[in-house]
Amino acid sequence: MRVDAMTASLSNGLALLAPEMKSKLDIYAALIGKWQAKINLISPSTLPHLWTRHFEDSYQLAELAGAWTEWVDLGAGGGFPGLVIALTKTSAGRVHLVESDKRKAAFLREVSRETGTEVEIHVGRIESVLPKLCEQVDFDVISARALAPLPLLVEYARPALVKGATGLFLKGRALSAELTELPPNNSLDIQIVASRTEPGGSIVVVRAHDSRTIRV
Repeated sequence: MRVDAMTASLSNGLALLAPEMKSKLDIYAALIGKWQAKINLISPSTLPHLWTRHFEDSYQLAELAGAWTEWVDLGAGGGFPGLVIALTKTSAGRVHLVESDKRKAAFLREVSRETGTEVEIHVGRIESVLPKLCEQVDFDVISARALAPLPLLVEYARPALVKGATGLFLKGRALSAELTELPPNNSLDIQIVASRTEPGGSIVVVRAHDSRTIRV
């Protein structure tokens, strides 16, 4: 395993979005407010900071991903980061959202419908859905946010990583401990990028330097 620090060249993020994309995020924000009373989409304490804590936090990944055509987001929940990526994409890329909670999947469908944004929503457990999906699609990017400790997250993502996908994982302050729990010979290149929105947070960029022999 090789772990490098990387300084990201990030723009001003959402401030640079086209008006139609901001309009879609406005619709998304309104729907979160409507649904939050019924299901826990985000921590209630973060609702006043929705644009910075959730939208901007998710949008960081778009600037790190580069060109892509197929993106899969694990444990999509309320849509972070995958739905934000879909709402703000500037090319014809396709975003897949994997979510096991049927109520949250219904919310994702409503945002997709109300914003006129196509996304592929797959309802089921990651370990059941992703391997089958990777037999049909070659993903360029696989993402997750606050889903699982890094060793387990890499295990979840393995079907996409072994086919050459880049992992973009938003992590919090516990990252250092999680890195030490990774096996030393796991055929991964890992780069750590400081989060623009969360003090102490990071984006973990994961690639298999030999995708045929990745071990986790």
